[in-house]
Amino acid sequence: MPEIDLATVIFAIVALFVAFKLRSVLGTRSDNDRPPAGGLMAQLRRAPGAPVGPAPAGQTSAVVVPMPAPADRWKSVAEPDAWSGLDALAAADPSFAAPDFLAGARSAYEMVVHAFAAGDTGTLRGLMAPEAFANFDNAMRARAAAGQTMTTTVISIDDSRIVAAQLAGTTEQVGVRFVAKLNSVTHDKAGEVVDGSATEVAEHIDLWTFARDVRSRDPNWMLTATQSER
Repeated sequence: MPEIDLATVIFAIVALFVAFKLRSVLGTRSDNDRPPAGGLMAQLRRAPGAPVGPAPAGQTSAVVVPMPAPADRWKSVAEPDAWSGLDALAAADPSFAAPDFLAGARSAYEMVVHAFAAGDTGTLRGLMAPEAFANFDNAMRARAAAGQTMTTTVISIDDSRIVAAQLAGTTEQVGVRFVAKLNSVTHDKAGEVVDGSATEVAEHIDLWTFARDVRSRDPNWMLTATQSER
């Protein structure tokens, strides 16, 4: 039987003890702990302007994906003439998001058109600046004085696009061109049609201007002016 060296046995026991302690403190890594394929690095590679891999030999920096021109972010929502104005708005008001603004403008368009036809001053007053409301209110009063009634239905809003934008002091101003199909008819007090048609649908092109004080905590925009182009 070979002779057992006591020093070797003690060393082995110490080594096992140290390994056990390391395992208990650090734990073991299972397959679930390994970074998944397509994880963080893949996300970085997909991010515009992020490094897409190690730098080729002889270069000191990684290859970078070209960033789009800053104004390109407005292409889908605005005419080029409005891009610089939108840049100014976004700089002054980081919460400004053009798609959300346009969605709200479309809703306001329908509400204003229907409220005007119904003579709903309460709704109009809440959506308009005082000057704009005064113009609509005068038209509704004249219609009522003549004994006329109006019915309007928004059939569709075929397009809504920002055509102007500026920051005037602390006031954000945005002009939106709407292309919509409406069915509108006005009757006199005898029920006769005096304007429009109960059966025909007409295309309307309108330019509406909305404004908001960038310092305000109220996120809502107010309609300040309307202009009919067709």
